This record gives sequence, C-alpha cells and structure tokens, in this order.
Amino acid sequence: MFRTPIEKFLASWNFTSDPCSNPHFTHFLCGLSCSNNRVTQLTFDRAGYSGTLSPLVSQLTQLITIDLSDNKLSGPIPISLFSLPNLRTLNLRSNSFSGTIPPALSGLKTIETLDISHNLLTGVLPDSLSQLGLTRLDLSFNKIKGPIPKLPRNLIELALRSNLLSGFLQPASFTELTQLEVVELGDNSLTGTIPGWFFLLPSLQQVNLANNKFTGMEILKPANSNLIAMDAGYNKITGYLSANLSNYPMLSSLTLRYNKLHGPIPMEYSTLKRLFLEGNYLNGMPPKEFFTGKSSVSGSLGDNCLKSCPVSSELCLKSQKSLAICQQAYGGKVKQKS
Repeated sequence: MFRTPIEKFLASWNFTSDPCSNPHFTHFLCGLSCSNNRVTQLTFDRAGYSGTLSPLVSQLTQLITIDLSDNKLSGPIPISLFSLPNLRTLNLRSNSFSGTIPPALSGLKTIETLDISHNLLTGVLPDSLSQLGLTRLDLSFNKIKGPIPKLPRNLIELALRSNLLSGFLQPASFTELTQLEVVELGDNSLTGTIPGWFFLLPSLQQVNLANNKFTGMEILKPANSNLIAMDAGYNKITGYLSANLSNYPMLSSLTLRYNKLHGPIPMEYSTLKRLFLEGNYLNGMPPKEFFTGKSSVSGSLGDNCLKSCPVSSELCLKSQKSLAICQQAYGGKVKQKS
C-alpha cells in the first residue's frame, strides 16, 4: 500500500511499547522526546513530509513543544491542538496549512511562541489573541485580512508581514505592550497616519512598516527611547521630514524611500548611520555634514529634487529627478543646481 511521506515517518513509531519507557530511545526513533515518563516534544525533521495533521496529537497532553516546520503539511490546523494545557512552543512555519485561526486559540493558556508563518491561512485575526501569554508571534506570509486586534500584552516580537491586513494602527491594539521590541508589519494594506504614540512604545527597537498605504507620519519627542531602526519606505507619506527624530538617541537607521515627502533634509539627520530617502521630492541642499567626513552615514538620497548633491558621494550615486518633475511637484518654484 502506498504511503505518504508523513505515514513513512509515523511508521518508525512502535506502538507496542511505551515511547517513554527505558531505554526509550529504542522506540519511536523519529520525532518524540520524553521527560518524566511523558511525551513533551514532537518534532519532525525537515524532509518535506506531506499529509494532514491528526487531531489525535492533542491526546499528548504533556506536550511542551511542537515543531513541524519546513515540511509540506496541509489542511486546517486541528482545533483540538489549541486545547493542549502545557504547550509553550507551536512552530508550524513553512507548510501549507489553510483555513482560519479560530477563537479556540485562547485555549493555549501556557503558549509563549507561536509561529505559523509561510502558510496559507485566511480570515481575520481573532479577538481571543489578546488572552494569550505570547512573547513571540509570527503569522507572516499568509493571507490574513482585516484590522489588527488587541494584542497579547507580553509580546516582545510581533511579525505579521506580507498579509492582507488593513485599517489604522489603533492605540487599543498596542498601548499595553510595554515589552514590545520588534514589529514587522511590512507588505500589508495598512492606511492612515502612522501615529506618534506608536514610536513611543517604551521597549521598541525595530519597526518595519514598509510597503503599506500610509499617507502620513507623526513624530513626537520621546522622554526616553530605545528605537534603533525604522523602515516606512514604499508608502504614500506626504509632508516634511521631522527634526524630532534627532531626539531618539539610539536611532541609527532610517528608511523613508519612495514616499511623497517634500522639503529639506534636517541637519540633525547627519548623526544617523544608515539613511535611505531616495524616491521622494526632497529639495534644498543636503546637510554638508554628509560629505565633510563629520558624518559616517551611508544610504541613498537619489531621485529627489536636491541641489548640489555631489556625485562623488555614495549617497548621490543615483541622479536627481528632472527639473520639470520637480517644478511640477513644487508648483514651478524649484530650481536645481548640479
């Protein structure tokens, strides 16, 4: 009888014996680990196993870790999986699981890490998400739509990149996240203004909001900030660059490429290490500190309306927009110099 790859995997399990008996390594050679005579870990090797995940897995009630990542498992994630009372890590990354994330997710009372990225999940994020004790959540590269609901307050890393998320960044979703360090929301359809309170989240270090539909960005002065890197490129952000960014003492990398920004580049930006502003309508003279050795900034200022951006500098390797385009952007009031 023909067996799918996952059936061949399961065929290595000898159900005539207790998988946690001594010496337990003589049974269930693939995938199971035991502690205190209980199965606590289920791990598939990355061999491209196909098939569906049996709901009977939930009968292993002492499971702490499930890692089935980088295979070809498909179908819905069994609801019963979300009732495991001791599960801390669920990693289903890079499979072909489909269907929605059910509200029953809140049954994972002890979960800390949830990674179902690179699958085929649809639907919306359930409100029950906020009831979890997660520190790391990665649902990137799926087809999840709708707004971002209230998130688990213990989150340290949030990754929802490359979905179909829409709507505004709402305070109710984020304001209790005092430990949040990394936010990956790029490649969605989020809209509106990126609010100033967002960058004031007390532990925030890295933010990726690129490739959305944001039209504005508010930058407030922080009392204190750990923000190191911000990427809001490839949006539709209008307005002017804020000098308030100089008040973020740890900020070293800023990317706002291919937006609709106007006006000059603030002198304060010369303290940055990486600066990508190409593809806007910035004008005036770029800060001379960029080119005098007083700044170690790298990046790109090309495809703007800047005057005297020296082509000898890496920052200016890409040419500026034509005079006609710049005059149109500024109502015929811009003059460029080579």
